[in-house]
Amino acid sequence: MAPRFYYDYGSPNAYLAWRILPDVEARTGIAFERVPVLLGGIFKATGNQSPFYRYGPVKGRMEYEMLEMRRFMQHHRITDFQMNHNFPQNSLVMMRGAVAAAEMGHGEAYDRTCFEGMWRENLQMDDVDIFVPRLNKEGLPGTDILQKAQESGTKAKLVELTNGAVEKGIFGLPSFLIGDELFFGKDRIADAELEILRAKSSG
Repeated sequence: MAPRFYYDYGSPNAYLAWRILPDVEARTGIAFERVPVLLGGIFKATGNQSPFYRYGPVKGRMEYEMLEMRRFMQHHRITDFQMNHNFPQNSLVMMRGAVAAAEMGHGEAYDRTCFEGMWRENLQMDDVDIFVPRLNKEGLPGTDILQKAQESGTKAKLVELTNGAVEKGIFGLPSFLIGDELFFGKDRIADAELEILRAKSSG
């Protein structure tokens, strides 16, 4: 089974992980399966919540979280990240759209459009009047993707993927599954990479 990357466009840390994932794939020669899930659904199922809410009342903790983000970006030479002024956003339609776009053969371009719209372009991506034109600008069939995202089968598939993530022990994003080994957080990507290399050498 290919290693898996679980993500939601509404997570800035998932975006940062997505940015460096191609480098990991190039070094290991192994491609990750991208698995869209709904972070809010994971939080509800596991009793977890966003660090921005969980750590907000803790003096100094959010400042440290932001410091860690800056260090990560500096280390990986990510210079174009913008904290979205409309954060947090409701990512439900975007994530249903991820399922739809993948089934339509547009998964990679859709991922890029949604992640960059959120974390490079500072767009209100949970507003369909912004979301659909942004997809169209990328050359994607925005209206068709939105229509398919609203179909019952697409909705059910996102629920299935989200529940499947929870069943595998995932409680937050980004998460990586290498075989049965779970790695949580953008800062665990290096460990996930080592696990891939270990599995390759032992296989």
